[in-house]
Amino acid sequence: MSIVISNKDRSWLEVEENSDFPIQNLPFGVFKTKTLSPRVGVAIGTYILDLSVLHEWDYFDHPFGDGDFLTDNLNALMHHGKKACSELRNTVYQLLRSDCTILKDETECVKKALILQSDSEMLMPVKIGDYTDFYSSRDHATNVGIMFRDPANALLPNWLHLPVAYHGRASSIICSGQPVHRPKGQMRPDDDKPPIFGPTKQLDFELEMAFVTFEGKPLGQSIAIGEADDYIFGMCLFNDWSARDIQKWEYVPLGPFLAKNFASSMSPWIVTMDALEQFRVSGPNQQPEPLPYLKYSGDKNIDINLEVIIQPETANENTVSRSNYKHMYWNMSQQLAHHTVNGCNIRCGDMVASGTISGPDATSCGSMLELAWKGTKPIKLNDGTERKFIQDGDTVIMRGHCKKDNTRIGFGEVKTKILPAI
Repeated sequence: MSIVISNKDRSWLEVEENSDFPIQNLPFGVFKTKTLSPRVGVAIGTYILDLSVLHEWDYFDHPFGDGDFLTDNLNALMHHGKKACSELRNTVYQLLRSDCTILKDETECVKKALILQSDSEMLMPVKIGDYTDFYSSRDHATNVGIMFRDPANALLPNWLHLPVAYHGRASSIICSGQPVHRPKGQMRPDDDKPPIFGPTKQLDFELEMAFVTFEGKPLGQSIAIGEADDYIFGMCLFNDWSARDIQKWEYVPLGPFLAKNFASSMSPWIVTMDALEQFRVSGPNQQPEPLPYLKYSGDKNIDINLEVIIQPETANENTVSRSNYKHMYWNMSQQLAHHTVNGCNIRCGDMVASGTISGPDATSCGSMLELAWKGTKPIKLNDGTERKFIQDGDTVIMRGHCKKDNTRIGFGEVKTKILPAI
């Protein structure tokens, strides 16, 4: 079905102004209710549209089947590839348009297919096989370099030549709403004394975005930068938790381990790249010029407004950072091209995170490490308390949205409460 998606279009289903989920968005997720088993849905306003019901009523053509919708993850759906998934989203869009009555008039189907988000439980949307975390914000990398190395040489020699990354732990990626216990490990707070063991005293969030992949190429083949977009299904908010004191002691020479693998939190809705296309913007001037396999054309950055909130257990929300994904130095196409240039195979449902997203000023930093500058400048909250790092009982909330010509495409939120160490 070939249709043109317009910012002027509206749905016959009422959608509140400034909703994250207008008809132009239609993100995919997995949900269940007290009476419904896990299944695939699309967000529209305050509702979830149960795609298994629409399939039951024969609204979807080949190649989709029951197993693509009556399931607890999006992997089967994504296995059909970009073209099929785009056509599926276009079909849903057409059925929800105010000038289309095909679905609207089927009142029995509508009653069965529309479920309030407030009556639903969102689940992990993707069965993640592998997870890679990049380090692609120049402002963040510079801030960290200034803190821990020579300020005149804040960036390591390789940073401006390639998108730095490490392989993370997929098993501990969790969905928004699931709490995290404070992790334990070795630390060395005093350089003149042996290390100690215990709960981290420097628990931190990392404001990130992540993308989810379609099936890639076989082992040994590379995804060229010009075709990278064809292998990206969509994006979500991502909080890549970090235990700074554990990381400082353990990361030499192989990088972070226990400081990172205890948990990463993701938002439950995957916003498709089709929905984000209109928000693409030019990226920063990259000097020195990247090697040919990393050179790209067109607008590859995306203008996504991001916000981080700390909510103490008995107090109101405090916005501590406002940043934007457009600040990223290395874009998704470059990350995927670099990831596979050695022949590494990408599989359906792999997750690739951006690394901490910091902007050019002090209020746009994407971590407490930067916001409180290694604990030397505590942040004052509205309940009178201060934060150098995240405390037990704190809930960290991240929200994000794009906005252009009165059209808002949102990601919902990723929300996680910190519980004491076990």
